[in-house]
Amino acid sequence: MIWRLVVVGGVCVLFLGAGGQGRDDRNLRRTLTFHRTQQDESQHQVRTRPRRDTSTASTSKASHGPHFTSCRLPLTPAEHRVLDVSTHETGFNGDDGSSFTLTWVGDGTGVILVLSTISAPIDSFLEGGSSRLYRSTDYGKSFHDISHRINNTFIRKEYGVSAGPGNSLHVILTADTPVVDNPGGVIFTSTDAGVTFKSIQLPFHLAQPITFHFHNPDYLVVISIDGGLWLSLDFGAKWTKVHDGAHSFMWGAGITLFFSYSPIGTVEADRRGELQLKRTEDLGKTFTTIAENIFSFGYIGGFLFTSVMEDLRSPRVIYVSSDQGNVFNQAQLPSASTEQFYSVLDGDEDMIFMHVDNPGDTFFGTMYTSDDRGILYSKSLERHLFGGQRKSDFTNITSLRGVYLTNKLEEDGRIRSVISFDRGGQWRLLTKPENVECGENVKNCNLHIHGEHSRYNRITPMLPLSEPTAIGLVIAHGGVGDSLSSSQHPDVFVSSDGGYNWRGTLRGPHHYSILDSGGLIVAVEAQHEGQVKTIKFSTDEGQCWKAYNFTEQPFFFAGLASEPGTKAMNISVWGYRPEDDGQPMWVAVTIDFQSLLTRECKDQDYEEWLAHSTGQGDPKTDGCVLGYKETFRRLKKLSVCRNGRDYVVSRKQSPCRCTREDYLCDYGYYRHGNSSECVRQPNTADQTLEVCLNGEEEELLTSGYRKVPSDRCEGGFTPQPRAETIVRPCGEKPSQSPPASHSSSNTHFDTPREKMVLILVCAGAGIIVLVAVISAVLTVRRVVYRNNTTVYRFSNLQIQDDDNCITADLESGTSSNGTAFQQDSDDDLIE
Repeated sequence: MIWRLVVVGGVCVLFLGAGGQGRDDRNLRRTLTFHRTQQDESQHQVRTRPRRDTSTASTSKASHGPHFTSCRLPLTPAEHRVLDVSTHETGFNGDDGSSFTLTWVGDGTGVILVLSTISAPIDSFLEGGSSRLYRSTDYGKSFHDISHRINNTFIRKEYGVSAGPGNSLHVILTADTPVVDNPGGVIFTSTDAGVTFKSIQLPFHLAQPITFHFHNPDYLVVISIDGGLWLSLDFGAKWTKVHDGAHSFMWGAGITLFFSYSPIGTVEADRRGELQLKRTEDLGKTFTTIAENIFSFGYIGGFLFTSVMEDLRSPRVIYVSSDQGNVFNQAQLPSASTEQFYSVLDGDEDMIFMHVDNPGDTFFGTMYTSDDRGILYSKSLERHLFGGQRKSDFTNITSLRGVYLTNKLEEDGRIRSVISFDRGGQWRLLTKPENVECGENVKNCNLHIHGEHSRYNRITPMLPLSEPTAIGLVIAHGGVGDSLSSSQHPDVFVSSDGGYNWRGTLRGPHHYSILDSGGLIVAVEAQHEGQVKTIKFSTDEGQCWKAYNFTEQPFFFAGLASEPGTKAMNISVWGYRPEDDGQPMWVAVTIDFQSLLTRECKDQDYEEWLAHSTGQGDPKTDGCVLGYKETFRRLKKLSVCRNGRDYVVSRKQSPCRCTREDYLCDYGYYRHGNSSECVRQPNTADQTLEVCLNGEEEELLTSGYRKVPSDRCEGGFTPQPRAETIVRPCGEKPSQSPPASHSSSNTHFDTPREKMVLILVCAGAGIIVLVAVISAVLTVRRVVYRNNTTVYRFSNLQIQDDDNCITADLESGTSSNGTAFQQDSDDDLIE
């Protein structure tokens, strides 16, 4: 038997059949759906098996891949007894046609909902199928059948269960109701984590899952199958249709809601460039059209992006707004043709990572980083891997600021991993772990990390994992050599310092999870065709591991389930086991490691740790990244204790003196080779850099440097900018005579006299007063230098065709909470 995991309607569905393997990642820990093919019907029930002592787990090593040594410790008899008492196994009897959805509700509540759904065969007397709902209030140690609370209603498999954001106790169950002869769908809502449910008849049929507001779970929005945009402000009790012809929507800041729609009411795939974008800031009472001719839109980190097509045959360009769509500016990025795409890889309020695909099926493109306005972009990494399935290996290492990990496609076809510790300013190869030996005849031996491409192709079961509360900790699959290899089985590697140094820790692919804010790591070996019964755990960030057999009867692994976040110490292992009577049984085994790590950590269990420190060079600059140092108080590796739920990350910050590394190369500049100096791009070496916005050109005259967004350095290296900026209508040729020389504080204007009259008045020795009489129809934009940082002030963009300059009214796109942007590709982001 082989498992295959696919994403359906926002939840993960595990199918049993040929051609795949089980997979898991940290995004699946809140909701997991498990499915089997249809056979006979059976009685649904919950069975809890008593735990008995188990034998010592096997610690055999795999025979493939480069050799490395790692620490394995046996369990003591006392540890065996404690874990046996703290391990609880629950079986759910069902049919081969059943699917199971596991959903965590709230944070720190211990509540888990399990939905068992059976689809009836076509010739069955049942309508659609049947469902059973189970609830646990003790972190999965025991479950109770609560199907009567939803009147035993058949709940749909795809997006049947939705839990509210954060600590919310709100839950929505979506019934599977036929569209024919029904005025609308039916949902069940609960505000007490499933203690009670309320049945609600909808006036429409859902086309997608209902979306919660990120901070107020009572605010709901959804699109119906006929394109209606519906809002509820009382957690689904009442619904109001606020617009027709909706294509997509996203929440912005506060209660702002953005949505794209078709003026003709229907959206055809080849005419998405005719969509308009609207904004409502009062929950559907009033609307403002903020963009036209958009293909798609997105929102991340306070930036609103739109992908605009001037006509259905023109390339797409990106426009950006940092004020919720009031003002848009064209992002200084290459345009994308129909065979290319854009993808926002990551972003916050200071900077955006943007990938622009290369033309053709090249499987790579160029990664850019933005300024703090999201307008000007500089090359960060060329030949950035972005495969045919539009999958990117780009990963934000959340356990240490400024660290990003990705893969690039070399000209000879090799895939190599690179890492940046300064938000894309510089990229370098990963260091080979000291405890791993490279094979013979390997000239350049480095560690290479498997990402989304490898998971999509079922080479690895999980992506790299890091958590903000587990400072410096990174867990990933990879291998050593001159490039990433798909023929070599991946092993598990761990870094304790945010990716500077790594250690080979587990042989072969595993599913893993971080618990207790990094004080505990657990892992289950990924078996392609076999069954599992052993869990491995480490209390020293993966240096040494112990193994425990959590069940007497192994089963086919489906996933690790833990509470959202990393504070919990309970882990559930889920899967399927065939029974002697021929009926399948779904199994949930919950292990409470809190009973093993009973001692609360004390002050002596922690140490001061300087992030980004190499221990070499000048102590004044050691650890300086993005202009300041950070010293954390974190758990010592040899301390065997519990951080607990009250653990809060403690840090101290101090500024550093500025160096060239604190600056990015400005628009039209790049870092040559391994040099830190910014040089002009070859194709612009003999020409001024022109930006055409609102019918006017601006020549950007700069020293080639701009400070990294969010960099806090003080003093030290300060590039001298040339603040001279020339403003003229688009398409007008520069004056034949060179402009008069001005100091860095002056601005030179070269515009037609019917739009601007310049009067020079002498007012004393060496002093010139510049008086400009400007027509009312002209808005002048300037480049203003403040603290050596360029600030661009642009007016609203108007639809016009002015000689060589084409601009357009833009609309805004938004994502969700400003932090979670769809990161797959342009198809669901910005195309």
